[in-house]
Amino acid sequence: MLVYESKLEGAKHQYEKLDEAIRTGVFVRNACIRLWVDGGAKSRNDLYKYCKILADNPEFPWAKLLNSQARQASAERAWASISRFFDNCRKKIPGKKGFPKFKKDRPNHGSIEYKQTGFKLSEDTKYISFTDGFKAGCFRLWGTRDLHFYGLDKINRVRVVRRADGYYAQFLIDHDRIEPREPSGTTVGLDVGLSHFYTDSNGKTVDNPRHLRKSEKRLKRLQRRASKKFKKGQSQSNNYKKAKKKLARSHLQVSRQRKDFVVKTALCVVQSNDLVAYEDLQVRNMVKNHCLAKSINDASWAMFREWVEYFGKVFGVATVAVPPYNTSQKCSNCSAIVKKSLSTRTHVCACGAVLDRDHNAALNILELGLRTVGHTGTQKASGDSNLCIDEGTCQDKLDRGKRKPQE
Repeated sequence: MLVYESKLEGAKHQYEKLDEAIRTGVFVRNACIRLWVDGGAKSRNDLYKYCKILADNPEFPWAKLLNSQARQASAERAWASISRFFDNCRKKIPGKKGFPKFKKDRPNHGSIEYKQTGFKLSEDTKYISFTDGFKAGCFRLWGTRDLHFYGLDKINRVRVVRRADGYYAQFLIDHDRIEPREPSGTTVGLDVGLSHFYTDSNGKTVDNPRHLRKSEKRLKRLQRRASKKFKKGQSQSNNYKKAKKKLARSHLQVSRQRKDFVVKTALCVVQSNDLVAYEDLQVRNMVKNHCLAKSINDASWAMFREWVEYFGKVFGVATVAVPPYNTSQKCSNCSAIVKKSLSTRTHVCACGAVLDRDHNAALNILELGLRTVGHTGTQKASGDSNLCIDEGTCQDKLDRGKRKPQE
């Protein structure tokens, strides 16, 4: 599934109609959650039937204005949250299980999905019209993607997304992306961190950009300006709304900078290697450390892993998540356990190995990754998850990649 995104250009009254459609989608989702909480829904089909009841109810005339398939898409979102809650309960995930919550209509967030009806694309795919009861009209599409490349019949859904800087149309295209790539004959292990974004098994480091830390001063200033204009218990002024929107745009800029860096870094790592090994970190538990939570979230380790796995499928590169236990304490040269605190940044072992702590961990991560999938230095093994393990070949490759211990 591919997602192509274009910005919607229209008039102010058209954007207001889109707001009404998004608000109605939130209403349908919350109504479906309420029906499930009250015991009136046992399956997704029950929510589909309830969407029809909401549309025919004279108390909610706005529900009928929304396209029928858009109402069903909102019900699917409600059922997805319910299913996720039940799955977490079955798996006995520690902590909160994610009980479905009622959503609010926030001014700079929200989306609505249209399946096969409710919208119409022009022949040159430069304009899109929404034909449901809200009558938002025709919008111009601003983007660099050519929708004709895969065929208009491949578009499964169109999602309208509201952000701080405008409205966007996302086209969900039914296509499996597979890109050709020449095998490089190299493998790499990655150890993510805070001082450096990651250190690989070759000793190479990538600096941590710290997008949030660099923008924190500006964000605090904008937050103070918005707080001064807020009037508790009263209708908010236009100056407050402008200040709040400016603050939201700054946060959106930080998130886009973070995603841009992560995507480009993950693409470079995957295209340069035949196997990528990384730690199976539980970031959700790590951010419970309040001293490091902001820095961990700013580093975007979870997003980096998602994009590495995605590009691994696209380019046919094996990606392996290994358990992080003792990867920093174990010596990559003699496998001895050398206890060290977080403040100790150099690994010093009795066997004579002296190297950076993160480099030592990356070598251990690569070793665990090779034990999992075997040697990937040939075209036959590149990107294949069912690989034949050759212990001798793997050990030779590990020995070549390790730094010789200092005497």
